[in-house]
Amino acid sequence: MIAKDGMPVLAVTGILTVVMFLLYWLFPNTIMLVVLCLALFLFVFSLFFLRDPDRETPSGENLIISPADGTVIKVDQVEETDYFAGKVQRVSIFMSVFNVHVNRVPVSGIVDYLEYEKGKFLAAFADDASDHNERSIIGISSARGKILFKQIAGLIARRIVFNLNKSDSVVAGERFGLIRYGSRVDIYMPLTAKIHVKLKDKVQSGKTIIGEF
Repeated sequence: MIAKDGMPVLAVTGILTVVMFLLYWLFPNTIMLVVLCLALFLFVFSLFFLRDPDRETPSGENLIISPADGTVIKVDQVEETDYFAGKVQRVSIFMSVFNVHVNRVPVSGIVDYLEYEKGKFLAAFADDASDHNERSIIGISSARGKILFKQIAGLIARRIVFNLNKSDSVVAGERFGLIRYGSRVDIYMPLTAKIHVKLKDKVQSGKTIIGEF
């Protein structure tokens, strides 16, 4: 399965590959062959990058599910002023170009906070990327508590997609967007939440239990 939000990229790279194939067929030469190979590589890479496998999400109102595939690079406590207005626990997930990049909702509830902030494109693993890079900031109020998460652009990732609106009712594990080409997602939880992951753990969106209320 391919991510719906990635279809325009596949269309462009696919058309480019077909055009270059026709040009090479009409005017065969080394330069055309190299360009055709590059176009084909971009198309195949886009197919791989935009894959969107089905996931079975664990059930339970108290569970907090990973919103992203990747590696846990931070588990700490920070002051969060946008939504919680106080100290919270944070788990940061780094998404490499080899990870699935479709993001999923971590808890069922109502979207009651939604912001999009333009910013820098620092390396996603940098300490200050969460506060200075381009990012979406999404808060959900669930039956058991509140959750905040950020899609954070990186050095290469320049396109954040999120298909959510304020007051939307969401279900844990459902797809809501993606980040193109490698980046980071931070999830903020109350101090009372129990964290289930540690540094360097590999997690999967819509499947791995990050914590619980």
